[in-house]
Amino acid sequence: MSRQYTLHRAHPPAGSAIDYAADLNEQQYAAVTAPPGPLLVIAGAGSGKTRTLTYRVAYLLENGVDARNILLLTFTNKAARQMLDRVANLLPVDATGIWGGTFHAIGNRMLRRHGSALGYSSGFTIMDREDQKDLIATVVANSGIDPKEIRFPKSDVLVDLFSFAVNTERPMEELLAEKFPYFLPLLEQIKDVHARYERKKKATNSLDFDDLLEKTLRMLVEHEHIARFYRRQFQFILVDEYQDTNKIQADFIDILAAEHKNVMVVGDDAQSIYSWRGANFQNILEFPKRYPDAQLFKIELNYRSVPEILEVANSAIAANIQQFKKNLSATRDSKAVKPALVALNDGSEQSQFVAQRVLELRDEGVELSDIAVLYRSHYHAVELQLELARRGIPYQITSGVRFFEQAHIKDVAAFVRFVANPRDEVAFKRMVRLLPGIGGKSAENLWSAWETSINEKGEVDSWTARLLQLNVSARSKKPWEQLAHTLEEMAPAGKPNSPSEMITSVVEAIYDDYAKANFINYELRREDLNQLAAFARQFANAQEFLSQLALISNVDAEPAPNAAADNEALNLSSVHQAKGLEFHTVFVIWLTDGMFPSTRSLETREAVEEERRLFYVAITRARDELYLTYPHMRLNAGYGDVFQRPSRFLREIPNQLLEDWQVRRA
Repeated sequence: MSRQYTLHRAHPPAGSAIDYAADLNEQQYAAVTAPPGPLLVIAGAGSGKTRTLTYRVAYLLENGVDARNILLLTFTNKAARQMLDRVANLLPVDATGIWGGTFHAIGNRMLRRHGSALGYSSGFTIMDREDQKDLIATVVANSGIDPKEIRFPKSDVLVDLFSFAVNTERPMEELLAEKFPYFLPLLEQIKDVHARYERKKKATNSLDFDDLLEKTLRMLVEHEHIARFYRRQFQFILVDEYQDTNKIQADFIDILAAEHKNVMVVGDDAQSIYSWRGANFQNILEFPKRYPDAQLFKIELNYRSVPEILEVANSAIAANIQQFKKNLSATRDSKAVKPALVALNDGSEQSQFVAQRVLELRDEGVELSDIAVLYRSHYHAVELQLELARRGIPYQITSGVRFFEQAHIKDVAAFVRFVANPRDEVAFKRMVRLLPGIGGKSAENLWSAWETSINEKGEVDSWTARLLQLNVSARSKKPWEQLAHTLEEMAPAGKPNSPSEMITSVVEAIYDDYAKANFINYELRREDLNQLAAFARQFANAQEFLSQLALISNVDAEPAPNAAADNEALNLSSVHQAKGLEFHTVFVIWLTDGMFPSTRSLETREAVEEERRLFYVAITRARDELYLTYPHMRLNAGYGDVFQRPSRFLREIPNQLLEDWQVRRA
């Protein structure tokens, strides 16, 4: 019979190096100094979440916990390094033994040590995305799938599809039925490719990024002695941004904390906005159910925003049923300026208002780089980008590529460019390479044949007759015929339709099928293309439309009036990409039902609540000034101007918390 022996915590040294009560507010202090056990810390926006985690690590070390017994899980390695650097600055102790990093980094360390239990040697290769695509393409080529018969998902799409299935721990058929129903007829082929892909990785001693967590969890589940080893090592587990964890990450934490339960998770349920990439809101919501003895701490003192903005934020999130109720309170003094509610006639006037007000703020001394315009989806900023370019206001897209520079926008625009100018070689090659069986060399040969078939003026009286004279492979024959018919529909007898009609023809006849096979976020890209068609309605002909696209894409904006010589620029960003950032002034645009919240989110209460959390995140990015704008009308590709209802989220904010701005033209 084994003997039970208990190790007691060492007493803290006399005269702690840190005065926790002086360095922390009461709410932070309570969480940092809590006794061992499961701890859920709900840290509101701007409340010092990172400070709380950092001081908790320091507190554990000061109370005799060995650095090797602490596991700190974050969503970026940079965040882990910053926290551990701060700990090192707080304490004269060696904290290098702490295991700190992302879930995947920790999984990698475990698999390097014990991966042989699953048949992997310690020298396994970690594939990047390009490696994954290449390996999947090889698997598809050897699986007997005939691309002439079916438009099978491209490697890019399969990488994301397999990743989503792994991280949500959902069966492929369930995942396809809910999110990608157009792939359901290919279910068995997709499952077969996935199985072959897994076998190929094993045979080549290779892992992809998702394996670093999925295989680690499987190893812990299937090999109890390994799980026991890490449970004994990690006596205290701390998790940052817990609201963003997915199912597999939550399971990973739970299996490591199964015995000692010393797990502190820190996050904000009101900022859980990433379900579309696999984050599971129920993880943070149901933490007290999985850990019945959990203590709940709320950190509600906000160091970022003025009281007027926080009052709006508290009201904005209040309607959510599934949440930990909290009330952000300000540490900053009031500025006696209420957030503005601004109704505009249409999207064009909204853009003019934002541009003019931005320049006024610049004259008032607010740096352009400290101003942000936030929106629900990328296409909401189309008209604004045009207006900023016209006025010479420099801007940067926080979320990356500008709207008109995205691949799917440029793809569809290539068709319009070619119809407007049949001698446009770049547009021709981009267009034909979208068709099955046509690569770079084929496109070059086809261009040479096309170029010799048209006159110097580039006039085309019959697209069908001209294009069908060119030779293409058997695989490309039907798509080529469809291309000819589509171009004929876009410009009957050589006379181009309106740019909006041309875009609709391309999307419906050709690009929709292409996008489904090539983009995992097909629905979002389809929304972009619908908006492109709507945007094009304001232009009389293709040349005018394409000229405006070129203006936005290629013109280097002149410095704004009185702008410094540096690269100061206005920030444009989706709300998702702005999470974690803050600005002096924030504009939230297109606050109408169907835009924000989005149309697709209106089907379920859960989806509406996530949209409301997204709105809350947008509001809490602002420190000093907030503008909430909505147009009464917007252009629609098929119906012209349509009336818009103000967002339901605006109607939930008491009138007295907002200042109503009446905009009129001079």
